Amino acid sequence: MPRIFDWSARPANRLATVGGLRAAKGQAAAFAQVTANTAAEAAAAEAAGIEMIVCRARNVSEVRKGSAQVFVTAALGFAEAITTDEILRTAFTALTDGADAVITARRLDIVSLLAAENIPVMGHLGFVPRKSTWIGQVRSVGKTAQEALELFHSFRRLEEAGAFAVEAELVPARLMAEITARSGLVTISLGSGPSAEVMFLFSEDICGETDKVPRHARRYGDLARLHKQMDEERRAALSAFRSDIRQGDFPAPGETAGLDDQELQTFLSHIDG
Repeated sequence: MPRIFDWSARPANRLATVGGLRAAKGQAAAFAQVTANTAAEAAAAEAAGIEMIVCRARNVSEVRKGSAQVFVTAALGFAEAITTDEILRTAFTALTDGADAVITARRLDIVSLLAAENIPVMGHLGFVPRKSTWIGQVRSVGKTAQEALELFHSFRRLEEAGAFAVEAELVPARLMAEITARSGLVTISLGSGPSAEVMFLFSEDICGETDKVPRHARRYGDLARLHKQMDEERRAALSAFRSDIRQGDFPAPGETAGLDDQELQTFLSHIDG
């Protein structure tokens, strides 16, 4: 496992590094990436052999409590960091908290701003959910020759701006294969076929926490059922507690501390005169 120093100059071991990702260029599905925003989710990902995690920038410290080894990418939220100063501050805070890279769907000069500080930056191309109003609906991007050409040029511009990687979402698989082969960017496929160097899915889809699994995802678990069972069990337990109080069955003698009769009488004689 590669040994590095993190952005706080602490020695660390990582399942993936920027150098390792770049060296794997051209190796389809060399790495796996999932979302995680809690220590428990990060620990589960590491235990499963997942090399990479994406989390919100503010959750990096929490994620690092669960895993010291996964490659963590901090997502710079649109509302959390707006001005260039805020973006830099948020990025450096995430990095010193333990992140290895940042991801942003902001304009190219923001990518260049971050890259100029040697911050490993990922972009986001193809279908970008928060910008989906521009394409009119939830759909794949690049199904016409013209749109595919525009997407290819976006890849080139992103690379020229200084990004080292790109999350490619809902790009037709055959187009993704052609672009990946012609791009120096490390490509991360979210619903964009098997040719990218990194395969990415949301943990909630993998683990079955969502009502509807997107077409590009696959459900491997059923946490929704367990969450429902836990909720039902919680309500039943709380209802039983309230019922016992109402009926005078709680607390029982064995659930309270005892007091010797003589000690009680001595106490009462003091306060009652």
